[in-house]
Amino acid sequence: MNQGSPGAWGPLDPTSGPSAPPNPFVHELHLSGLQRVKFCLLGVLLAPIRVLLAFIVLFLLWPFAWLQVAGLTEEQLQEPITGWRKTVCHNGVLGLSRLLFFLLGFLRIRVRGQRASCLEAPVLVAAPHSTFFDPIVLLPCDLPKVVSRAENLSVPVIGALLRFNQAILVTRHDPASRRRVVEEVRRRATSGGKWPQVLFFPEGTCSNKKALLKFKPGAFIAGVPVQPVLIRYPNSLDTTSWAWRGPGVLKVLWLTASQPCSIVDVEFLPVYQPSPEESKDPTLYANNVQRVMAQALGIPATECEFVGSLPVIVVGQLKVALEPQLWELGKVLQKAGLSPGHVDTGAEPGRSRMISQEAFAQQLQLSDPQTVAGAFSYFQQDAKGLVDFRNVALALAALDGGRSLEELIRLAFELFAEEQEEGPGRLLYKDGFSTILHLLLGSPRPAAATLHAELCQPGCSQGLSLCQFQNFSLHDPLYGKLFSTYLRPPHKPRSTSQIPNASSPSSPTALANGTVQAPKQKDD
Repeated sequence: MNQGSPGAWGPLDPTSGPSAPPNPFVHELHLSGLQRVKFCLLGVLLAPIRVLLAFIVLFLLWPFAWLQVAGLTEEQLQEPITGWRKTVCHNGVLGLSRLLFFLLGFLRIRVRGQRASCLEAPVLVAAPHSTFFDPIVLLPCDLPKVVSRAENLSVPVIGALLRFNQAILVTRHDPASRRRVVEEVRRRATSGGKWPQVLFFPEGTCSNKKALLKFKPGAFIAGVPVQPVLIRYPNSLDTTSWAWRGPGVLKVLWLTASQPCSIVDVEFLPVYQPSPEESKDPTLYANNVQRVMAQALGIPATECEFVGSLPVIVVGQLKVALEPQLWELGKVLQKAGLSPGHVDTGAEPGRSRMISQEAFAQQLQLSDPQTVAGAFSYFQQDAKGLVDFRNVALALAALDGGRSLEELIRLAFELFAEEQEEGPGRLLYKDGFSTILHLLLGSPRPAAATLHAELCQPGCSQGLSLCQFQNFSLHDPLYGKLFSTYLRPPHKPRSTSQIPNASSPSSPTALANGTVQAPKQKDD
């Protein structure tokens, strides 16, 4: 398999153009030769001592956290802790937490503005969320309650601190857990000052501080006033950002601990009083607060967000994955030595053929169980664990560098278009359209279904003809460019079949930071 040139896919660069907003998912850290020498010296002399002392302090926090909740029942923990427990343990955790960040190099926390009382603003919203150091904002906020994943309870020390905090815990993939969190947030936010403030990072994941991600509505469901809190790290070199693409945990920790002095600015904006419309519509409320915070920060407010484990951007009415999972499938098949152009798929146009994992392995002539499982997991499975083989055929065709974009678009239509109930010809209905966009662009199905409804002409059949689909995917000024960018085939003979090489100069991954690594979602 030829790996010497870019694969069948070109890069998606949502930040291209002079007026385009910066990409919030990628952080590039460029060090000069002198800076490298400085960080090597301080990394050897200063960073190990700082990190060691910080971990010692972290473990010293555990007795205070344990003492506050020791002997209390679950029923008692449903009410705010008061008395000596709060006085002793709260002040102990607050002091040790400040010492911990001081030891990591955060010698100064500069506070601007005035924090509102819990009666004035029961909810605090902090942004931009850019690093695992952001909990430092809890210190000038007097340790407000937080929302965290339930899985974090099992992490040593961190679990004890969450119990101390009486944090609101959510199991992300459990709808019932989400409903309980909403009710608990509303209960605390409307307690009339009985509960301390609740702090949210409404972006839900980390970015590079160059733009605000889309705010999730959780902090705004109660419809109560919120106080925006801005977090800035005004250091000459940004070593703290922990974005989707960029330095990992250990490198961020090592570089930050190697800085002689790190500064963080925390600014309290005026309390945002929701209008009656915003109180009833959490999404509207969240979007308006996002714009206010972005204006104060001097950065764009974007619709970028994480869907599952992948970051998505907004192009017109469509959400598109910054790096579709098809790249991951390509890398799996490439590692197995499989050339997509040499696979006889045998998919029948317009007819679904559900296959099992065993049949999938046999069709693609894969023998390694780990490779089979990794490739099969890319495709959406039904309740019986089967996948539609048309999805496999289209994915392999997209990974085949010998196909032109026009050929691929026609094949996609032929695979998923259905016979009209009345009249001749075949049309591409909502489900098939959503599947194509999900496979090729990584678009969430609901967003694709909404776009399909807009493309269908009013009063006509709820389907797209081949001509309409080609006009959308090849000739539309906005979406046509999107398809040609994602699916730009190399000018090579048909006999040369390639899988996209994520390490090639044209790939989004390589463009991001020059490295190839597994996607990682960095969240709370």
